[in-house]
Amino acid sequence: MAGTTAAYQIRKKDTTGEIILFTREPYPFYSRIRLIDFLSGSASISDLLLKKEDWYKKQRISLRLDTAITQINPKSKQVVTQRGDSLKYDKLLLAMGGSPFVPPITGVTKKGVFTLRTIQDAQAILEHITKEGNRVIVIGGGVLGLEAGYALRKQGCKIDVIEFFPRLLPRQMDSEGAGILQAQLEKKGFTFYLGVKTQKITGGKQVDGIRLDDGRDIKGDMVLLSAGIRPTVTVAQDLGIDIDRGVKVDDQLHTSFPDIYAAGDIIQHKNSVYGIWPAAETQGEIAGVNMAGEKRIYRGTTPSNMLKVSGIDLFSIGDIDPEGQRNSFLHKDKARFIYKKIVLANNRIIGAILYGDTQGRQRIVAAIQEKKDMSNHLQELRTFDFGHI
Repeated sequence: MAGTTAAYQIRKKDTTGEIILFTREPYPFYSRIRLIDFLSGSASISDLLLKKEDWYKKQRISLRLDTAITQINPKSKQVVTQRGDSLKYDKLLLAMGGSPFVPPITGVTKKGVFTLRTIQDAQAILEHITKEGNRVIVIGGGVLGLEAGYALRKQGCKIDVIEFFPRLLPRQMDSEGAGILQAQLEKKGFTFYLGVKTQKITGGKQVDGIRLDDGRDIKGDMVLLSAGIRPTVTVAQDLGIDIDRGVKVDDQLHTSFPDIYAAGDIIQHKNSVYGIWPAAETQGEIAGVNMAGEKRIYRGTTPSNMLKVSGIDLFSIGDIDPEGQRNSFLHKDKARFIYKKIVLANNRIIGAILYGDTQGRQRIVAAIQEKKDMSNHLQELRTFDFGHI
């Protein structure tokens, strides 16, 4: 998202400059969000592609598939590809994204342990469940873990989810809302183990299950690790660029090296590492126009997420106040699987959960972005009437 958006923005500002886009992927820009649809069998690889190769030709962007950059020399302003080719640059964008975090669990290298980040990952998972069986253990009860679990449920798999936190979606839901979500997912055939850690992955060369830290054994033919992503900083580290949790950038998305910018899941901006699609898109746009000569400022992105599980509508944004320390309005209907929460600070909306009914989502997003004073709309918020806010 970040790299392709930046290239497009550069071309809009600069009609003559040479733009080369490198990717280690064998496919043009595709939707990682829709990998879940591919995994469930409801979308093809072609459906996932957001930009076909013709688009790059029309934009006069040279797309180099299956080509990773292995070395950057800022003094000579050159990059070196995995094939040993060397190319010069005037401006360089680092947009290598993130990689799935693989926890240091005993047995994690066994056959049948997977992560989900690429089309190839999804293909390997589908091939494995076809050949080896359909008892799937998902380690991680976040958005991707639940979405992937549901996709494989549609393929006929049995799904066990292991989550270290005592609730599902610890970043997007508070305890009460997560409890309602858990009940609804259990009706869809999920089994949950909360507040526990995976001590080891069991079996010989091939996975046959896991052992929890409380001594329980869970049998399974496959383990899907869904423990978040980490910025892919290997090449940047070799360069000697300023890195903390991600590549550090300023408000114009410059790195610590002249003429080198960074955007997307790889970056850290003011102590924040986002790892979400909307942030990558905004960062790519700002990095692109700045590389083309403008001076735009990145002011951060309010984290938001939606859960893609059929029959479940969930939108979460900003500070959801899981500890219940702030002023908030609540509405819950456990029988209908509905839970709504608006979190306020100084009469401004700073976070929200809309579960089971996401009407008003766009108005909430706008109110948070504009830091709108809601003093005259507290009654509407109390009744979750967003028509006039």
